[in-house]
Amino acid sequence: MSNVSGIFQKMGERFDSDAASGVDEIFQFDIDDEMWCATIADGTCDISETEHDDPSVTLTMDEETLANVMSGELDGMQAFMEGKIKASGNMMLATQLTAIFPA
Repeated sequence: MSNVSGIFQKMGERFDSDAASGVDEIFQFDIDDEMWCATIADGTCDISETEHDDPSVTLTMDEETLANVMSGELDGMQAFMEGKIKASGNMMLATQLTAIFPA
């Protein structure tokens, strides 16, 4: 199991269904050319290693940045401003990630 899959497994375990209430979105992650997708709907979360045809937002970063943001060591907005995270699509959704997947 790659470190990336371990990070996404932990994200799934930390998923906060209350914070995701009313969220019906698809988060695509491009991590060192590994494609991961988190589909959030009706307070549930499905994370899989796949590329979605029409994600709500796509976040591109390296494994280290993903690990640091999801562990709370690095602020996602700060990482974005420093160019460590690139986002396309509905960028406002990216700001909800730390609430939906709390560290």
